[in-house]
Amino acid sequence: MTRLRSVSERSLDVPGGTDEEHVPWPVVLVLLPPSETKHPGGAGAPLDLAALRAPELTPLREQLVDAVVTLAQDVPAARAALGLSPAQDDEIARNAALRQSPTMPAIERYTGVLYDALDVRSLTRAQRRRADQRLAVGSALFGVLRADDAVPAYRLSAGSSLPGLPTLRSLWKPVLTDVLAGIDDLVVDLRSGAYAELAPVPGAVTVQVLSERPDGTRAVVSHFNKAHKGRLARVLVTTTGEPDSVVRLRALLRRAGFHVEHTGGTELTLVVPAAAVPQR
Repeated sequence: MTRLRSVSERSLDVPGGTDEEHVPWPVVLVLLPPSETKHPGGAGAPLDLAALRAPELTPLREQLVDAVVTLAQDVPAARAALGLSPAQDDEIARNAALRQSPTMPAIERYTGVLYDALDVRSLTRAQRRRADQRLAVGSALFGVLRADDAVPAYRLSAGSSLPGLPTLRSLWKPVLTDVLAGIDDLVVDLRSGAYAELAPVPGAVTVQVLSERPDGTRAVVSHFNKAHKGRLARVLVTTTGEPDSVVRLRALLRRAGFHVEHTGGTELTLVVPAAAVPQR
């Protein structure tokens, strides 16, 4: 089975890469959620599904791309299936042109508070190479993407229902679970619930974000947990350290200034002062 291989098994896939660019120790892979909205445009060639990582996902990717493009020909049906309003018809037009539209690296395509905090465009060249190897994005349309996989703008969420097809969860789970189970690296799964449900990652580290009030009481951070997870992901692509266990990951994050707790298992708790959680 073709896997999302560990960097320790190959070079960094940089054109003209040399042996000095091999990473000879275990690697951490950070699995991010996608965003509903996407950056438009791009300078890359149109979508080539055969060029994406995890080729065993290609048949389902083909099926879903065809379904999304076909659905876009019926605008009212597309609105209903995708949960869009008439003001969002440009999203449907993007889906209609999915196979002809320009592409850009997945990690640049997605938007929102997590990706603002990650801020890949400000990375140095060396950090960007690490980001391309250490980051992946869950996707309702593509299953999972590596950071440098080239994709067009599209609209499809994990909760969408495509006419004539089973749920996306039932479609993705059998094939995507095998791919994710084949990852040798330590996986930090930052996906939101609906995307994590598409396929679990056995043994993955998960992160809960809690805000702590001055009196010591804590509450779950909802919307702005994405910003904190984006900062966490940025640390993991800007550091040269590569933790191979949840304990070493906690230690690395603590050195970076995060208040991280671990009481066993594979869940970390990231505690932030209530003042650090913006009021909406």
